[in-house]
Amino acid sequence: MTAPDYRARMIPVRGGELAVGSWGPEEGPTILAVHGVTASHMTWPYLSEALPGVRIIAPDLRGRGRSNRLPGPYGMPSHADDLAAVLDAFGVERPVVVGHSMGGFASVVFAHRHPERVAELVLVDGGLPLTVPEGMSDADFTRAVLGPAQERLSMTFPTRAAYVEFWKEHPAFADDLNDVVLDYIDYDLDGSEPELRPSTSYQAVAEDSAELSGSDSVMSALTGMTHDATFLRAPRGLMNAAPLYTSEQVAGWAERFPRISTLEVDDVNHYTIVLGGRGARVVAAVVQDALARAEKKAGV
Repeated sequence: MTAPDYRARMIPVRGGELAVGSWGPEEGPTILAVHGVTASHMTWPYLSEALPGVRIIAPDLRGRGRSNRLPGPYGMPSHADDLAAVLDAFGVERPVVVGHSMGGFASVVFAHRHPERVAELVLVDGGLPLTVPEGMSDADFTRAVLGPAQERLSMTFPTRAAYVEFWKEHPAFADDLNDVVLDYIDYDLDGSEPELRPSTSYQAVAEDSAELSGSDSVMSALTGMTHDATFLRAPRGLMNAAPLYTSEQVAGWAERFPRISTLEVDDVNHYTIVLGGRGARVVAAVVQDALARAEKKAGV
């Protein structure tokens, strides 16, 4: 279901080349879209469909997708600097930045390290520190939250069809294994039959996940935030059950960081908030508002 205006290119970054996809017109309103911890730029076709006339620039983050051969160190500062290189390559100065899941953390740190390159932030069920239950170590908490996704990275599959069958059993997509998700799944595979494996580097996930409960770079970025941000919460999590963030946790962070406003997206999970048409349309409406504010501030 890749749109006819989809384009792919490689851009130079530290240690090699970063894969980037884009949708929409070559010029005009632009957003930079940043995917989650084991995802890729193929997260964003629904958002593109919901934003006609808007250019979406979306990289495969270091260690993921077709950027999976890039070396570490990983972590939010490395991703932030890669994002700056992406904007340089496209000649884009100051887009609205949309980050899903771990991409929200990378986006927050990007705005802190490169404040002149960001107009506004849209944080989609990510970017605020995850609350570690009392008595649980950070490492155990990361395994509890991301365990199924991390386990998948150590698996191999004999055929592409077998990988689709694996995803058919995933609770997040039990009722919504649509064409966009199927393209997302197909793009995720690396290698050749009968030794296909998910493309994301386990080391990248391990290093990046360590920051999700609030690393120095993330907390410094949130404390020193100089951009307006909207946080969209999914009421169900990665396994279509308990949310990644409770509404109380989000309200607490928003009170602490007053530049963040919040919005609940009804009846979506952590994946379908972007990989489902209805969720993506809600995200798109927030993005449109952010783009309008950015244009007004720029005097366009």
